[in-house]
Amino acid sequence: MKRDSTLDRYGRLSIIMHWSMVILFIGIYACIELRGALPRGHALKSPLLGFHALLGIAVFVLVWVRLIGRLSPRPPILPAPPTWQTALASVTHLALYGLMIVTPLLAWLMLGAAGKPLPYWEIVVPSPLPVDPALARTLKDWHELLGNAGYALIGLHACAGLAHHYLLKDNTLKRMLPGR
Repeated sequence: MKRDSTLDRYGRLSIIMHWSMVILFIGIYACIELRGALPRGHALKSPLLGFHALLGIAVFVLVWVRLIGRLSPRPPILPAPPTWQTALASVTHLALYGLMIVTPLLAWLMLGAAGKPLPYWEIVVPSPLPVDPALARTLKDWHELLGNAGYALIGLHACAGLAHHYLLKDNTLKRMLPGR
């Protein structure tokens, strides 16, 4: 995935994958926020939930491609950050990857426990859980909790990139920006 990475830039595919995930997350959060702002029974509520699910599935699929890409060496940050920053970045990235894997899994388990198909397409994806409305509510709470934590994690990640660029003046942000 990062075959064409250099000291100054991530590879083109890594950059495309990163910014694609950003766009997917904007869509995921926009759908759920717009849905929440609409009055009960509004005609767009169901399509927004379906689109939210579609985007969540896309994130779940693409995160595995990104994880495979992370197995290859990455260009270093120049100048090299202190060990504590590298450790904090690793923990944050781990949390983001966990968010991208666990949140969609919770949604799938929640739908299965509620006995509901995927929103919008009426597709029933087999679930390892029996129908259990109480469990479905608990899983929904966990899904929403992780979704809300995503705001903070994504915000932290974005702020760290900006801080590296404007305060620390290293190449962290530049090497992930699209274009030359």
